[in-house]
Amino acid sequence: MPLILFNKPFQVLCQFRDTGGRATLGDYIDVPDVYPAGRLDFDSEGLLLLTDDGKLQARISQPRSKISKVYRAQVEGNASEAQLAELCMGVRLKDGMARALATRPIDEPDKLWPRDPPIRYRASVPDCWIEVSIAEGRNRQVRRMTAAVGLPTLRLIRYSIGPFALEGLQPGEHRQIPNEKAWRLLSE
Repeated sequence: MPLILFNKPFQVLCQFRDTGGRATLGDYIDVPDVYPAGRLDFDSEGLLLLTDDGKLQARISQPRSKISKVYRAQVEGNASEAQLAELCMGVRLKDGMARALATRPIDEPDKLWPRDPPIRYRASVPDCWIEVSIAEGRNRQVRRMTAAVGLPTLRLIRYSIGPFALEGLQPGEHRQIPNEKAWRLLSE
């Protein structure tokens, strides 16, 4: 079976069924017996990996694997060098310390799709885009980290997980690569 690279749209649950009528992976993925390797919040967008290989799923999602995850975040305010450095030094969250591997300011991503509903726009409050790399993946971690340094996240897009990236996928689209190739890429 293949590893599926899926661009999860905004407000889609990372499960295949929901009794509450919300959109789920089952609305987009028609491949039997695959499961997410990790999660992506309902309010976040971007790369989600799915596989039927339990060992591959564990390799990708287990914190001890230390696989880098890169997020592009639109945040409220103008990110200062000090705020970005604080994310890398570590911030205290309710469930312990969390730190980014790297951060940097970025321009609004090229070929960014519109979000439905759109981000609220307030003329009196600036916003900017930053890139944040982490090796963990705690619940809403990037959102909680940016808020801790005074940069509330307005929009969050996971761009990559290790060697796998979102390139060329629009929301709701997916592509497949053989599990053997996925293992090779993780080993490089």
